[in-house]
Amino acid sequence: MSKATRIKQQNAREKIAAQRAAARRSEIRKRTLIVTGSVVAVLAIVVAFVLIKVNNNPSGSSASGSGGVTGTELSATAQKNVTSVPASTLDKVGIGSALSYQPTPIQAISDKPLTSNGKPEMLYIGAEYCPYCAAMRWSMAVALSRFGTFTTPLHGIHSSSSDVNPNTPTLTFYKSSYTSPYLTFTPVENETISRGPLQNTTAAQQALWVKYDSTAQGVGYPFIDFGNKYVIKVPSYDPGILAGMTWDQVAAALHDPSSKVAQAVNGTANLITAAICKMTGGQPGSVCTSAGVVSASAHL
Repeated sequence: MSKATRIKQQNAREKIAAQRAAARRSEIRKRTLIVTGSVVAVLAIVVAFVLIKVNNNPSGSSASGSGGVTGTELSATAQKNVTSVPASTLDKVGIGSALSYQPTPIQAISDKPLTSNGKPEMLYIGAEYCPYCAAMRWSMAVALSRFGTFTTPLHGIHSSSSDVNPNTPTLTFYKSSYTSPYLTFTPVENETISRGPLQNTTAAQQALWVKYDSTAQGVGYPFIDFGNKYVIKVPSYDPGILAGMTWDQVAAALHDPSSKVAQAVNGTANLITAAICKMTGGQPGSVCTSAGVVSASAHL
């Protein structure tokens, strides 16, 4: 391994450690507020949250729609580009540049099968402020679109402006809807862009999160559980690749297999697809036997 490669991997680990430490501090703050439980504290949180949403709203992160869905609805072109990356493009990319940033992004586990609605379940726990979640959501959207359909429009947001890789363009899965005959996708966007509470985990989800992603700093984002067969606890590519881009630009770049975006996002999407195929028993065959997925499977 070259000195440059070692330095690059060390920098990646330091960034991940910083993000996880921030997530831990946020978790401690939340738990402290819950324990105090006073009416004054609750009112203060509500007021602060409203003020933040109104006065400190990052670009592209405003509430939209009657259901309080965060973010801005992607353009029709961007929606299509994200959810219909050709299999031929994904096959050309293979694992792309994903493993150059994080050599082992996916960990095999052995546990009781995780299911929901009679199907294997893919559980995602993240936060809207998190730059590493920002990177992974693009790949999840590409991969999941090979197994089913997002039945509500995807919305774009930006990660926190005060974290590493500030204002990374991304999607949010908050209040999104997805349907598939092969799996159940359960997204939990745990915190807002301003690190306020957004979606709580269930006791069962929290238990898995703690079991497989607990460190001295606590749990971190992102956390993805593939039916209790594999977990992802770290990003597999550098969010900095997306710096300064619009949602439309990222979505369009996914269709150019030679682009840095496609190499990172689609390479990771193939790894995620391979993990999903392990959940679904190799179904559908047209996806799970494709060249890009077979190539990625060798790295699970």
